[in-house]
Amino acid sequence: MRVLVLFSHPVETSYGAALHRQVVESLTAAGHEVDDCDLYAENFSPVLTREERMGYHTYPENTEPVKSYVERLKAAQALVICTPIWNFGFPAILKGYFDRVWLPGVNFSIENGKVQPSLRHIRKIAAVFTYGGDRKRAFLAGDPPRKLFMRAIRVQVKLGAPAKFLAHYDMNNCTPETRAKFLAKVKREMEAF
Repeated sequence: MRVLVLFSHPVETSYGAALHRQVVESLTAAGHEVDDCDLYAENFSPVLTREERMGYHTYPENTEPVKSYVERLKAAQALVICTPIWNFGFPAILKGYFDRVWLPGVNFSIENGKVQPSLRHIRKIAAVFTYGGDRKRAFLAGDPPRKLFMRAIRVQVKLGAPAKFLAHYDMNNCTPETRAKFLAKVKREMEAF
C-alpha cells in the first residue's frame, strides 16, 4: 500500500523526530511503499497567498502552486500524520499544508451546493500525536486535533476506513519510560498497519 506520511516538527533530534523515524521504518518493514513528506525538511511554505485564495475554487488551476503535493496526495492509498500538538492545534506548517493542498477538486468538490469528498482512494488513516498537556486538559479543551482527525479527516476518505489514533499526552511531564513505551506502541501499530 502507498502510504503518505505527513510529518511536521522542526527539530531533527526531537522525540517527534524519533516517532517519525519509527513510523517510516515500521511501515517500510511491513512492506508498504512510503512517501515520507517531512514538511520542514522540504521547506514547505504554509502561507496561502492572496492569489491562491482568489483562485481557490478554480480547479485544476488552483493546484498549480502545490502541484507536486497534490499529486502525492492523490497517489496515496493510506495516510499517517505524525506531529506534535501545540496550543491544542497543528503546527502552522501542517495547518498551511491543509489550507494549500486540500483544495476544491482535490479533497472535495461542490455538487448541487453540497460538499462531496474526493479522497475515497485513501483506505486507511492513522495519527501519531504528542501533546504537552495531559489527557484531562486536552479533554477539557475539547481536544480539537483528535476531533479534526477522527471526524473531519476521516469523513473525507473511504467510508468506513480504519482510523488509528495514537497520542502521547503530557509530554511536559513525560519520562524516558513513557516515551519508550509509546515508541514501542507506535512500532507495533505501524507494523500492523
